[in-house]
Amino acid sequence: MIFLKFLLSFLCFLLVGSCAYATIVSHDGRAITIDGHRRVLLSGSIHYPRSTPEMWPDLIKKGREGGLDAIETYVFWNAHEPTRRQYDFSGNLDLIRFLKTIQDQGLYGVLRIGPYVCAEWNYGGFPVWLHNMPGMEFRTTNTAFMNEMQNFTTMIVDMVKKEKLFASQGGSIILAQIENEYGNVIGSYGEAGKAYIQWCANMAQSLDVGVPWIMCQQDDAPQPMLNTCNGWYCDNFEPNNPNTPKMWTENWTGWFKNWGSKDPHRTTEDVAFAVARFFQRGGTFQNYYMYHGGTNFDRTAGGPYITTTYDYDAPLDEFGNLNQPKYGHLKQLHDVLHSMEKTLTHGNISTTDFGNFASATVYTTEEGSSCFFGNVNETSDATINFNGTSYVVPAWSVSILPDCKTETYNTAKINTQTSVMVKKPNEAEDEPVTLKWSWRPENVDNVLLKGKGESTMSQLFDQKIVSNDQSDYLWYMTTVNLKEQDPVLSKNMSLRINSTAHVLHAFVNGEHIGNYRADSGKFHYVFEQDAKFNPGANVISLLSITVGLPNYGAFFETVPAGITGPVFIIGRNGDETVVKDLSAHKWNYKTGLSGFDNQLFSSESPSTWSGESAPLGNEPVVVDLLGLGKGTAWINGNNIGRYWPAFLSSVDEGDNTLVLFEEIGGNPSLVNFRTVTVGSVCANVYEKNVLELSCNGKPISAIKFASFGNPGGNCGSFEKGTCEANKDAMDILTDECVGKEMCFIDVSTEKFGAPECGDAIRRLAVEAIC
Repeated sequence: MIFLKFLLSFLCFLLVGSCAYATIVSHDGRAITIDGHRRVLLSGSIHYPRSTPEMWPDLIKKGREGGLDAIETYVFWNAHEPTRRQYDFSGNLDLIRFLKTIQDQGLYGVLRIGPYVCAEWNYGGFPVWLHNMPGMEFRTTNTAFMNEMQNFTTMIVDMVKKEKLFASQGGSIILAQIENEYGNVIGSYGEAGKAYIQWCANMAQSLDVGVPWIMCQQDDAPQPMLNTCNGWYCDNFEPNNPNTPKMWTENWTGWFKNWGSKDPHRTTEDVAFAVARFFQRGGTFQNYYMYHGGTNFDRTAGGPYITTTYDYDAPLDEFGNLNQPKYGHLKQLHDVLHSMEKTLTHGNISTTDFGNFASATVYTTEEGSSCFFGNVNETSDATINFNGTSYVVPAWSVSILPDCKTETYNTAKINTQTSVMVKKPNEAEDEPVTLKWSWRPENVDNVLLKGKGESTMSQLFDQKIVSNDQSDYLWYMTTVNLKEQDPVLSKNMSLRINSTAHVLHAFVNGEHIGNYRADSGKFHYVFEQDAKFNPGANVISLLSITVGLPNYGAFFETVPAGITGPVFIIGRNGDETVVKDLSAHKWNYKTGLSGFDNQLFSSESPSTWSGESAPLGNEPVVVDLLGLGKGTAWINGNNIGRYWPAFLSSVDEGDNTLVLFEEIGGNPSLVNFRTVTVGSVCANVYEKNVLELSCNGKPISAIKFASFGNPGGNCGSFEKGTCEANKDAMDILTDECVGKEMCFIDVSTEKFGAPECGDAIRRLAVEAIC
């Protein structure tokens, strides 16, 4: 194969100067095979719309340096086709540029076309106009849906083929995906679901991309589709065909965040354990979801109530910084797994059960053996006697011995630094105490006092149908004429609204009578508030607000949003209650708000709120929205997403304009810019390892703590133990690290001297200031 490629390349050079040769991607029951070589493949998800084109090279480079072989991404239908047959591949939607950046970095690509993606993305990636087509049903044998799905999927494939980006054309894309986690919901669709998934397989195969197609979470994936696993742990997963390798398309490195919830966290040790356990039990392809989460810009966050940040506790944080120790600990694991590639993909596998959830797995070839010692007991360490030697495997961990003799890596033993990120005040020159603001109220006279809209219907409609999801905001307005003798008129009146709006504001005759925020998961509710109605014309104006449309579950597209009714005026006279149903009234509708329509967020607009003195330097920037309530934020005319009540973003050095639309009121004087940077780094490294300390491009300014022996405590609160080496660790670290951006320390008795710790495991604990 290598000689053939050389010959083809030489002929191409003679004929046309150069040419790309095809890469043959195939598979057997053991692994993905690339040009005849079985591969151990480690991949990471980076979604191009959740960052910027300027960030892509650095993110992908850090992925490569972190030991990844491939980058995986979804394709987002509603972002690319926001209006039927009108497409957008500009800016951070430039899919082809992103795929070429992956190729330029020498990595493979995994293209998950879907086009249903879930991904905590608004409406799961489906455009709302699709829902509004006549006779439409999603993800089933519905002709209208299948036609639209095939049109978009074919267009994406044709774009990628045109640029010769599939491996079969000499490009870097080695796998493609059709549909997404349909097996989780297929039972709800009955026989139509089975027929649909067969259609998906046939349609994908007909596109002739020349690389394997995968279906995740699809136990009955039709051949030749490769079924794969998604989840926290996939070591127990078995493919549905003996010729399909054991593949894990989503190893969740953390989780998404909802408004009002705590930041999700998955420990570094647990992620590493899951990966090592997967490879111990025959896995050969694993992808991190996410490797870089990024930001849900504009209105892309799904949910409802998924935040603008999509940090995901990934190895690269929202801003692209290394999330240490997760990044470094996994990098070391990748290096070990790659060193064992031939053994893992060709070796005979044998497993010995030692009881109490401990086991040893040996991969053996003619050239040698590699071992995994696994302990899935959550509380007790295990002692494994193997070939005359005892090995202690900590609880819930895997030890890897590439030569079956020496432990090179254990998932519970972290030997990389922990970076403590801080948000620093603006250090721009001549910074004002607060930003300077100008403001302008939303013009609501037409909707509050006149009830004027853009369309009129004698019915209450779902917000998706009326607005086509062009905005979070939809006004429902009606005028009610009450005669003086109308039995509903009384001194004790109220307005009762059956609503599925995520947030609701109600007005009667221009007066704000109240608002309501639905609890997450409880989006069907009844809102009732006292209101004053007068004889004659009364204008009722209801503002329905969505905060991300559902993105997961069977028939999620049918979940209502908005004011679906009924709406009543309630009059009470003593024991008598009179109810007037307004549901069949003539309702006027207006999508959006005038400030959005008039683009008051544009940097050219004289009416914007503007800020001065953005922070200097290249570090990521936080827009600290302390003091505000809920709304939308723009920087330099770009919608950076919803805030409720805080938001993170990046801005450029120089003059920047921050525009906020505030729904419920707040104090903008507390808003400011802050930079995100490494404040300090810590490590607690086991003996016989090399510690790498780095301040992310900044010099190490001081060593706050250093001790080699059996130090105690945690990062930020280390303390000396009962034994310590005879050489001063503080002096050694200060001499070798202070003033440098990076230093490497050999954690050994040769370096620090031999502490008399008996049987205690010796470690070096360090805290350095950046």
